[in-house]
Amino acid sequence: MAARLSFLVLLYLAVFSQFIAAQTGRSFDKFLKSDHTNNWAVLVCTSRFWFNYRHVANVLSMYRSVKRLGIPDSHIIVMLADDMACNARNPRPGTVFNNANQHINVYGDDIEVDYRGYEVTVENFIRILTGRLPSRVPRSKRLLSDERSNILVYMTGHGGDGFLKFQDAEEITSIELADAFEQMWQKRRYNEVFLIVDTCQAYSMTQKLYSPNILAVGSSLVGEDSLSHHEDPAIGVHVIDRYTYYVLQFLEGVKPNSKATVGELFKYTTPALVISTPGVRSDLFKRDPKKVLVTDFFGSVHSIEMTNSSTFDLMEDTSCRGDHCSGSQSDERHQTSEKRILHEQFPNPQKKQDDKEWHFTTEFLISLMVFMLLVGFAFVR
Repeated sequence: MAARLSFLVLLYLAVFSQFIAAQTGRSFDKFLKSDHTNNWAVLVCTSRFWFNYRHVANVLSMYRSVKRLGIPDSHIIVMLADDMACNARNPRPGTVFNNANQHINVYGDDIEVDYRGYEVTVENFIRILTGRLPSRVPRSKRLLSDERSNILVYMTGHGGDGFLKFQDAEEITSIELADAFEQMWQKRRYNEVFLIVDTCQAYSMTQKLYSPNILAVGSSLVGEDSLSHHEDPAIGVHVIDRYTYYVLQFLEGVKPNSKATVGELFKYTTPALVISTPGVRSDLFKRDPKKVLVTDFFGSVHSIEMTNSSTFDLMEDTSCRGDHCSGSQSDERHQTSEKRILHEQFPNPQKKQDDKEWHFTTEFLISLMVFMLLVGFAFVR
């Protein structure tokens, strides 16, 4: 008898553990999904002079890609230390190309450069990230992110072990960059950050990071150079860097609804192609890069958060009664009514689905336990 009871207890425990594991697995899958509601991109070229044409092309190419995938100009900050399109050496004024075939003018007709020339400084870059810009700076030149923002930060130029040069006049160190991200985290200016640095010894710029939810990649390890891809004989300079070239090649196959992941991007940019070793820093990032969609950073979400109708105090007692309402009070009541109707028409489907799944699983578990109980009584007899 005791052996039979022990068997039933173990059987019950096994079923219960499977139930808990299923619920935990479902929660973990949700945990891996990004919960951001908006996307931003900060694209920075720190180089001057004609022979650094490729760095400008790098940023403009990234700019073209993120716009194509849905991030609007209002959510993109572009910093160009030199304007290659208007350079006197440019044989085709008003254009910048990232390939010798010159099929795509990445400068385009509707580009919005927020900081150009001598506005591209370490101070301005840090002020943009941390939101410490003077009051005179317009909204179009500000990073107006919040705690639900996913931010792509792309930097290219000349660098070394632990620093990135700005216009051959100053440099930002890996420590300063790390502290800027920490200020952003403390001020709730991001949900997740994807930092890409394409420069010599680029991985060194990620080594001092210590703030949570940052995924970072450098085009080359410490002690390695980051190389250019090819030159355009008609222009006489290299037109794009190797790492950025293959990142863009990967992005060309990505659409706004694509399921391509950041892990696939990392796998695609191999040392054999890049001719340097890209270094990935993912220990600060809570999600597995293999399950992070590329569009979580290079694209733009279009989700709408529905608020529970209970938060609208429709029963609030006011002096406004019918036709005796003032203009502003009447408008407020009308807007509140619209919000209530909107919520009733479009309830949160995800919550209902979750509740349905939970009830289904619970009912199944109860039915199974009742069945096992009946079998157990028969077995004991």
